[in-house]
Amino acid sequence: MDGGHHMDHAPQHIEFAGFRCCIGKRGSDWPTAKQAQVLAGLAAGMTQKEIARERGISPSTVKSTAEAIYYRLRATRAADAIVKGMRRGWIAPLVLALLVSGLNPHAEAMRHRPPQRTRQQVSATARLTRRDTGSLYA
Repeated sequence: MDGGHHMDHAPQHIEFAGFRCCIGKRGSDWPTAKQAQVLAGLAAGMTQKEIARERGISPSTVKSTAEAIYYRLRATRAADAIVKGMRRGWIAPLVLALLVSGLNPHAEAMRHRPPQRTRQQVSATARLTRRDTGSLYA
């Protein structure tokens, strides 16, 4: 056998808290489903208690999972872990995942549009969400 097909190296995809998560087996380069969901929940602004409730696990499990993620990504806190997780492709906002995959025919135009100045600083994700679904904050 030349070991041509290694399925465990290709990540699976799941969705949680408005994020597309890449997951793999324990010991792979990808986070486990639990780790990805905790990271996505944190990225979505959920508290550890909210993530626990949503997933049906205990808050202490969420806490230990978050700490394992921080260690794995060499992150000091949640914000740091979120940035590093996104850079590695572990999680991506679903809105962004759709744009990048080219399902949106206007993806190119949107990518080259100059940044718009708004009164309050809004993340790109929030701005895209607002543009696509109408303002949730009006």
